[in-house]
Amino acid sequence: MDGTQRANIRIGAEVSVVQKHHQRTGTLTNGIVKRILTNSPKHPHGIKVQLTSGIVGRVKKIVS
Repeated sequence: MDGTQRANIRIGAEVSVVQKHHQRTGTLTNGIVKRILTNSPKHPHGIKVQLTSGIVGRVKKIVS
């Protein structure tokens, strides 16, 4: 599912995010959404979220 649409992302969903310092390599980190940080309904690079582990990144893929 697409991570650029805010409506697709729910708190508690499992997602893959790319962190700011991994944007060049595209390394993905999996986790559970704790907070949605982007207010706009869509963002071309992915909606920014905070995971339960505290990691902040942009959603590239919704796993669950």
